[in-house]
Amino acid sequence: MAVATVAARYAKSLLDLAQEKGLTETMHKDMLFFKRTVEQSRPLLLMLKNPIVRAEKKNAIIKAVFANRVDPVTMAFFQIIAKKNREPIMDAIADEFINQYDRLKGIERATIITTVPLTDALRKKFTEMVAKTAGAKTVELEEKIDSKLIGGYILRVGDQQIDGSIRSQLNDLRLQFLN
Repeated sequence: MAVATVAARYAKSLLDLAQEKGLTETMHKDMLFFKRTVEQSRPLLLMLKNPIVRAEKKNAIIKAVFANRVDPVTMAFFQIIAKKNREPIMDAIADEFINQYDRLKGIERATIITTVPLTDALRKKFTEMVAKTAGAKTVELEEKIDSKLIGGYILRVGDQQIDGSIRSQLNDLRLQFLN
């Protein structure tokens, strides 16, 4: 089975359990913490994905790193994943849990790339644009700066991208002249 499918099933199970126990917010924070930890510690992520490292060793490391920092229910979930030898996809499960949580809460994440920092007025305009197109209650806007754009912006919402950059317009013009 594909990693995305398996991760989605585990994430859905964890989200259902979290809702049943009233721990949705706690488990969301735990999954964000797990995701941040493996993103900042490449050796930890590589160890989890390494098929040569024994499951007992992986479980011991997971317990040492997360036992005192996450809810006991989340820790029990990590141990179940370890027993099922699914440690290589723990990062995908965390990502999928966060995505499902966002859908449940009506949160849409978007990335805006510009050449200069956004003003409050522009930030509000982009937030409203994303909320309108995605139909989200809440929008979390991640701002990035890229001096290569020359001007304009690139807005990414989910799998859609709106490229209003001058660099893109110049490339389009160049292609028109070449044809």
